[in-house]
Amino acid sequence: MPKKRSGGGLSATQQAAKFLGVSVLAGAVLAGIALPAFGALGLAAKGSVESFDELPANLKTPPLSQRTTILDAEGGQIATVYSRDRTVVELKNISPYMQKAIVAIEDSRFYQHGAVDLKGVLRALNQNVQSSGVAQGASTLTQQYVKNVFVEEAGDDPTKVAQATQQTLGRKIKELKYAIQVEEELGKKKILENYLNITFFGEQAYGVEAAAQRYFSKHAKDLTLPESAMLAGIVQSPSRYDPVNDEAEATKRRNIVLQRMAEVGDVSQAEADKAKETPLKLAVSQPKNGCITAARGASFFCKYVEKVFLNDPVFGKTQEKRAKLWNQGGLTIRTTLRPQAQESVQASLKEHVNKSDKVAAASTLIEPGSGKIVAMGQSKPYGYGKNETEYNFSVNSVMGGSNYGFPTGSTFKPFVAAAALEGGKPATQEYSSPYDMNYPSPVQTCGSNPWTNREGEKVENESESEKGPYQLKEAMAKSVNTYFVQMISDIGLCPVVKMTDALHVTQGNGTKLPESPSIALGAVGLSPLTMASAYAAFASRGIYCSPIAIESISQKVGNQQKSLEIPKSTCSRAMSEKTADTVNTLLRGVVDSGTGQQAGLTDRESAGKTGTTDERKNAWFVGYTPNLSGAVWVGSASQKVQMKNITIGGVYRPLVYGGEVPGPIWKDAMTGALSGQNVESFNLVDIPDPEKDKGDGDGDHNGNPGGNNGNANGGLIAGLTIGGANGGANGGANNGANGGTTPNPSISLPDGFIQGQNNGGRNGTGGRG
Repeated sequence: MPKKRSGGGLSATQQAAKFLGVSVLAGAVLAGIALPAFGALGLAAKGSVESFDELPANLKTPPLSQRTTILDAEGGQIATVYSRDRTVVELKNISPYMQKAIVAIEDSRFYQHGAVDLKGVLRALNQNVQSSGVAQGASTLTQQYVKNVFVEEAGDDPTKVAQATQQTLGRKIKELKYAIQVEEELGKKKILENYLNITFFGEQAYGVEAAAQRYFSKHAKDLTLPESAMLAGIVQSPSRYDPVNDEAEATKRRNIVLQRMAEVGDVSQAEADKAKETPLKLAVSQPKNGCITAARGASFFCKYVEKVFLNDPVFGKTQEKRAKLWNQGGLTIRTTLRPQAQESVQASLKEHVNKSDKVAAASTLIEPGSGKIVAMGQSKPYGYGKNETEYNFSVNSVMGGSNYGFPTGSTFKPFVAAAALEGGKPATQEYSSPYDMNYPSPVQTCGSNPWTNREGEKVENESESEKGPYQLKEAMAKSVNTYFVQMISDIGLCPVVKMTDALHVTQGNGTKLPESPSIALGAVGLSPLTMASAYAAFASRGIYCSPIAIESISQKVGNQQKSLEIPKSTCSRAMSEKTADTVNTLLRGVVDSGTGQQAGLTDRESAGKTGTTDERKNAWFVGYTPNLSGAVWVGSASQKVQMKNITIGGVYRPLVYGGEVPGPIWKDAMTGALSGQNVESFNLVDIPDPEKDKGDGDGDHNGNPGGNNGNANGGLIAGLTIGGANGGANGGANNGANGGTTPNPSISLPDGFIQGQNNGGRNGTGGRG
């Protein structure tokens, strides 16, 4: 056992071993720098590192990951998103105090040595031998920068990060070679700038600009001496010297930095002492990362923008390339979101639906003719807590929405009408439209096999009083189910499918619509964005434009800005102007006198359609003006809540209808969004009402047209004709749905005195009286 000297010093044997170890390690490092071939000896034999000469000649320096800023259409900030909260700044925009502080504490001989500080290496080796471990590092600022490049390149891959930071001789050799290259190519000032932009300062702050903002809510160029010293002190151990969690420890470390600055002559001792007496004076800015922090309730729109970026091939051919570009950041994304419209949507949703309600509401507004999404919101805020959700109910599942979308109810009927009109059916098309009926069978599809009603499925209208015949105008206003099922049976399913294809209507899961007559009643799940975009084609007289959310993108690479290609809206004609104008006329009637009266705007022309699904699990209103289209959905994402005897927005509702809850939401949202905007008009067409007083003769048992002169079964009272008992339910001009009409007498008669008989057939084809 070796002997110790008195006083506890090392024995002669230990001193010799220490000297030998230091000499060998120092020689290896020196040989690796001056004579690479010798430096590789012994290292490669152990398999710990590649030969020095075999290392790649150039250090790959990936662009630094930076903060991405998402803006609205007017340039206001919606949110910032990042994998690294970093804003790259030039050295001239970093306080001189900060520059001196980091050099003083991390590498005080930075301007005197090359890539490697040989004195520092020997000093560290000596210290480490004494402590039998790694007690002191010898990395220069340049070497630390190289290590940070490796960490940055590793990204969020834990295995790669571990490899980039492992304490091995092999990693040190890599650092040494690349540090030499960096010193030769960049020079001291650029290395210092890069180091201050890449290094981690704790509290999610990467780079000195983000750190200055995080701890002091100011720019890096405005940092004072004590502030700079504190930030420089954090770098060695961001968790240990975190001033937010341990102000006393951070203060001690800051004072060490200040003393070191005095020792190397960066400041006088008096300046250092004065700074030591200064409190930290933190002005912490909480990190605002991600769409959850978005302004104006635009979190879901913000996430939609992110999804567009990650899914559109214009930003990279593969998912991996797009994700890499997104995580690299440094993007400024100007979007289509209009603050006025967004605020109006959110205010309306908040007014009519509480976030704690059993049901939720979602709304999206689209600009016809451009496809620009100008607003997107919902009643339950974005988040992961109670009464919050991360699902965007306005969009399809691939873009962060529900798995299948939501059944649309009668808001689908305009697509059926558009298909029929485009195929040549008149706007006065009439069908018998009974209260209930079996789905017609067979119905022609786009393929060779027609749809058949094998299960004997039935369809009925909302009320037993809804009995035909009806023409299209009244059937649309009253939302008569059996009318549109008969229409789809008449024209076949293929024209409807072709129309919805032209309007890019797909199910919430992205699949095509099924070829079944039930689609006429909105049995399949769609998203509000899909519906608003499709209805926008009516507003723009038949031109469909795919929805877009991004106006422009620029990326900061180094100190340069470059523009990126973005997805463009694709516009195409989905139907003739005549068809669109006719649909607009029909849907204007819905808000003027039909089921959507509560949604009608008072200061401009509007059109729209209500929708309510089976068991009242979903209620919709989709409507538009010539310059704005919007869809509102109300329901439960789980599709388990029936909106009967329910309180929504603090108001008790025995039954929820599309025109009752979604309609007013749409009205208020659109009113605010369009305030101050141009008032435009539709190109309406003349659709005559069903003719009165048509023909002479009697309605027969089959419901064929009757006339003004009813037979003995009808009788004449006070010169007013009442439909006969034998008149069909769809009989003549005076033989209405209930066997006759209530005339408009010139004398006063008791209520109910004049009434038709109720035994007319349901299969008549005559005009409705």
